[in-house]
Amino acid sequence: MDFSIIIPTYNNIDYLKLCIDSLKKNSKFSHEYIFHVNDGSDGTLHYLKENNYKLTHSIENIGLCRAVNNGSKIATKKFLVYAHDDMYFCPNWDIELSNEIKKIGKEKDFFLSGTMIQPFKSFIHLDCGSNLLNFDEKKLLENYNKVLFHDFQGTTWAPSLVPIKTWNKVGGFSEEYTYGLGSDPDFNMKLWNIGVRLFKGISKSRVYHFSSVSLRSKVWNDGHKTFLLKWGISIKFFRKHYLRSDTIFKDELSDPIKNIDYYFDLFKCKFKLFFLRILNLFASSKF
Repeated sequence: MDFSIIIPTYNNIDYLKLCIDSLKKNSKFSHEYIFHVNDGSDGTLHYLKENNYKLTHSIENIGLCRAVNNGSKIATKKFLVYAHDDMYFCPNWDIELSNEIKKIGKEKDFFLSGTMIQPFKSFIHLDCGSNLLNFDEKKLLENYNKVLFHDFQGTTWAPSLVPIKTWNKVGGFSEEYTYGLGSDPDFNMKLWNIGVRLFKGISKSRVYHFSSVSLRSKVWNDGHKTFLLKWGISIKFFRKHYLRSDTIFKDELSDPIKNIDYYFDLFKCKFKLFFLRILNLFASSKF
């Protein structure tokens, strides 16, 4: 089963080359690779053009959200995978996702993700290096599938997979998040609002992640603030009470359980929202 894999990149050519190499070596299927190049003056643009990859390009850094949206417009496959350029795809990553899609059915709206292996305590902790200089590919390939882990509920993480029709229903990523922070849970909130209830992390579909090397551009956005103002609840609240994130996967999600814990956390959200709006009003009145 072939996917359209969209990878935004910002002058990160060495990690991007490793990412592409891992996809070529460790993918079962012949996927469509699509890149959005922000700037690309480090040689990225020349490298991708020279190797005839599909791409979109902006002279300036337009941010992650718009970059992925641009890439999605030229995707031709039924399923879209969004990934970072500082990820190494482990063997069978696509087979596991493909098998899951076959169980779900192609017509259903859903959100799947792979599982990140990182050199610190996270989903799967396996230290194979924190950067390209100390990356131990041999150790990774010998051990990536030996660490036991479970399918998990309520994923918002990359690499993520959705049907392209589902992506288009909600208009892809919301570009008010610009450089990306907060865009993943926002996308999932939009999916929730159209009735999606299957958010599943696939434990056997694994990637090694160098921990946000792709974001180290000295440019950040306050995704938590944007999310709170937009939806009236925090990312933490959404992940805890709606997605039940990172718990063992059991089944499709149901509506939040509205107990004392729910209302206490909701009150904290509304309290923060009230003062955030007051601060914004005060800031705007100074000009």
